[in-house]
Amino acid sequence: MRETDDAAWRAADELIRHVDAAKIAEAQKTLARFDSVGQQRMGALNDGRRDRSALEVSPNLWAGVGLVRGGAGTALVGDADTVADRIREYADLGIDTFILSGYPHLEESYRVAELLFPRLPVARPAASDEPALSGPFGELIANEIAPAKRVAR
Repeated sequence: MRETDDAAWRAADELIRHVDAAKIAEAQKTLARFDSVGQQRMGALNDGRRDRSALEVSPNLWAGVGLVRGGAGTALVGDADTVADRIREYADLGIDTFILSGYPHLEESYRVAELLFPRLPVARPAASDEPALSGPFGELIANEIAPAKRVAR
């Protein structure tokens, strides 16, 4: 994801710019040996071709990473409004979990937080009357605070 659709597609192309046809063929041959139906479907998406017409398998859904990487190798590509629209479309279909990452991980994490998150609704858990303690990473440590015991002197 980038500030504009054009910049996003340039960034996607840049990810695979240095991967030559021989490396793609080698990776596709290795990935084709997997028993995973999901992996077989990924291979069928891109058919080993690197042009955008082959890799954009649905509006703004790019299968370029799957040319050389096993597992989920698709990504939403576009500006923040476009990516948010696609996520909402998937959510309307019943998808409720998304993996939001990119390469390089740290920079893309900031980009997602700054550009995408403000455009998406955030489901927050219902507030509880019970006090809770959490650790430095937001993990729940305790659901309630026990009353302090007084020591008689």
